[in-house]
Amino acid sequence: MTNEFMQAFPADFVWGAATSSYQIEGAWNEDGKGENIWDRFCHSPYRVANGETGDVACDHYHRMDEDVDLMAWMGLKSYRFSISWARVLPNGIGQVNEAGLDFYDRLVDRLLEKGIQPNATLNHWDFPQALQEKGGWTNPQVTDWFTQYADVMFRKIGDRVTYWATHNEPKVVAIHGYFDGMFPPGHHSLREALLAVHHINVGHGKVVQLFREGNYPGQIGTVIDIHNFEPATDSEADRLASQRYMEFNKNLFLDPVLKGNYPAYLLAWLGDQVPQELQDGIDIAATPIDFLGVNYYFTFTTSYSPGGGILRAQTHLAHSAEGFGHNSMGWGIDPVGLYKVLKSLKDEYGNPRVMIAENGTPLNDIVEADGTINDIARMRYLREHILAVHDAMQEGADVHGYYVWSLMDNFEWASGYYPRFGLVHVDRNTLKRTPKRSACWYRRLIEQNALAL
Repeated sequence: MTNEFMQAFPADFVWGAATSSYQIEGAWNEDGKGENIWDRFCHSPYRVANGETGDVACDHYHRMDEDVDLMAWMGLKSYRFSISWARVLPNGIGQVNEAGLDFYDRLVDRLLEKGIQPNATLNHWDFPQALQEKGGWTNPQVTDWFTQYADVMFRKIGDRVTYWATHNEPKVVAIHGYFDGMFPPGHHSLREALLAVHHINVGHGKVVQLFREGNYPGQIGTVIDIHNFEPATDSEADRLASQRYMEFNKNLFLDPVLKGNYPAYLLAWLGDQVPQELQDGIDIAATPIDFLGVNYYFTFTTSYSPGGGILRAQTHLAHSAEGFGHNSMGWGIDPVGLYKVLKSLKDEYGNPRVMIAENGTPLNDIVEADGTINDIARMRYLREHILAVHDAMQEGADVHGYYVWSLMDNFEWASGYYPRFGLVHVDRNTLKRTPKRSACWYRRLIEQNALAL
């Protein structure tokens, strides 16, 4: 029951939590799994904070039953996970590793036994190292490699998976992997980054077409990190700098999928640095999808800066004025930005069906003497962002679900294990799982399907 002091959601609204394979599975070289680019990156010096790796992570590979039981206790309607390409196809193509395939088969069955809808992502960054040595996402053959991998997964679990995403935050793969070198493969080439952008987009479209041809019962889309972008001032210089930054970080991926083109202003700005190949197969990228996954974390305010790289832009992570500051990773907290993102999708992109695929915050969680973790700030963060979703829905935004990042504390890529995003605390020494106060709060929200005001 709800009352005037609660914001109710539609009866079929999907409440979930999200993880990714490399961040939680561990078992990096067990049961026939091949090496991926994050294995190689983490095992190289000076790449990850404190030299940490995902070799063990949360050991989900061996503790999957326990973790699904936690999801069921929390009342999750859906669980968003990703598949390790190299666990299923150790060389990226060719021979299938049946032990790896069986792990995801069992995971899907366990989820369904508990009444939890599986939401599977094919590419959440952990690309096979064997294919990276053939050029990775810069090799035009990668679109076919990706489709062959997707075919293996669709044939195995496509009859039972409710939602599929081709990619998660493809910007991270292309821009952070090939342009600024923050993530593997650690390259610094604008041309390589733009080729990766294009092949990721075309690969997405080919996989969606394959899914349609197979008449699988679920839905398919992609997940893009769509943040709020605003100029620092009303000046034309700042406005254009913000537009360039937005188009480089968002529209390179969103526009091909929803509009069938690349952002014209950005391509004109980059000029002859843009590879001619970006026009090959762009129509494939626009193959219609069933939903758009949106990952939202922050608002960028951007100003013109002569020293701001190829975009001549300098950014700041802003926070809202309603008592929010920055989290433990220095990210500004701005719930209103999520509302603005959803409104812009409605007004500028034809109001696609949206799932909030990730939203959450890291905190310096403290385990009390009695073992409890009173992460009240996370509860407030989630509440305000969910309220922003509800507000956008009231104005017509077509939002059908919300997934917290993350189900549990995990390996946060180049930041190692310090950032704790989880609803569930994971002890780094024992790997014991302990639901935080936020997990109990989220459980109650799901049970009521409404947000208390």
